[in-house]
Amino acid sequence: MADFTFRISPNIVLGSYTVSRLGEFAVQYGKRCMLVLDPALKQTPSAEQIMQSLKDRGIEFFVFEGLADGATTMAIQKAVVLARQSHVQCVVGAGGGRAMNVARAVAAIFYEASGIYEFAEGKAVGAEPLPLICLPTTTRDPFVFTDGIPITDSRAAKIRLVKARNGLCRLVLFDPNLTTTLDDKQTAAITLETLCLASEAYLSQKANFFSDMIAEKSVSLLGAATDKSKPATDTTPTEELLTQGGCMASLAVAASALGAASLLALCISARFKADRALVTAILFPHVLEDCATFKSDRVAALAHMLNATQADSAPEAAASDLVQHIRGRLAEASLPASLKDLNLSMEQLALAAEDAGKLEYVNALPRSMTSDDLFALIKKAY
Repeated sequence: MADFTFRISPNIVLGSYTVSRLGEFAVQYGKRCMLVLDPALKQTPSAEQIMQSLKDRGIEFFVFEGLADGATTMAIQKAVVLARQSHVQCVVGAGGGRAMNVARAVAAIFYEASGIYEFAEGKAVGAEPLPLICLPTTTRDPFVFTDGIPITDSRAAKIRLVKARNGLCRLVLFDPNLTTTLDDKQTAAITLETLCLASEAYLSQKANFFSDMIAEKSVSLLGAATDKSKPATDTTPTEELLTQGGCMASLAVAASALGAASLLALCISARFKADRALVTAILFPHVLEDCATFKSDRVAALAHMLNATQADSAPEAAASDLVQHIRGRLAEASLPASLKDLNLSMEQLALAAEDAGKLEYVNALPRSMTSDDLFALIKKAY
């Protein structure tokens, strides 16, 4: 067994109304702040709570909203210029993946002489980062506890991975109330994506005793959140269970690695603006089917954690039950069951598979996979 080294850089605050304490934490880093705000959050009461918390502590801030096309190099370049002109002392990212990744990129390269395109092409970030606070609104962020920042190269609509310094994020605030801005279908897709993240961490070649423990807890929490037969004595709100499960899934991925569904969804989303959570949810049962051919015991363990199979089921049967359970969840939420339903062509998806095969995450998948193998997985989900 390889040596196990545990490092976690950000502090984590999880609980209802923690967003109201943002100013209390941000003021520790200075009185001038850049707020990267997800457009989907702008028209909600949560956005006003976030800004009011900063105002109450006397923090001067401006809002960067140029995220319509996602976490692109163009958006990041513009945000960095504005942040430097405003002499900000910290960055706050609030929203989904696009807001988080733009905020992380700005904080990472704020003191760098080189531009974002050089880092997108592989140059390592060497400068000390600007203090960063993250407020995820979608229960999960697979990169918030890592040094990798996935961004989209505006020149080719390709996903790139910027390598930041360790300790980029100082604080993550998980507030279950922020997830109430999502509709039922969004919640269902993101819950399945979060469950997929925890499962991928559990099935990865990089899985270890620590990531297993966290992934198992995440699956258990997510299962409890979606269990319609849970006893009436369990009064924990669903959104709180989902947030706890999402936090644990993000930690598990950081201690282990992403899997094929998340990797492909990242690349498909970057190229064609498809919803990342939805793509992951569609690919999830196909990834489980693939893993069941060589890790049936692990897939079966996931099935038992979710009560998706009988207690005495053989591993192969339990794995099959889990696949059907996930497909049933897709149908129940009226979510698309195939990639074809997203109006994507096979030619487009072939480009995404090629992109995925070039990212370093491919080296930690449950089994060795090339771009051709990833495309074969896409064809099954099409």
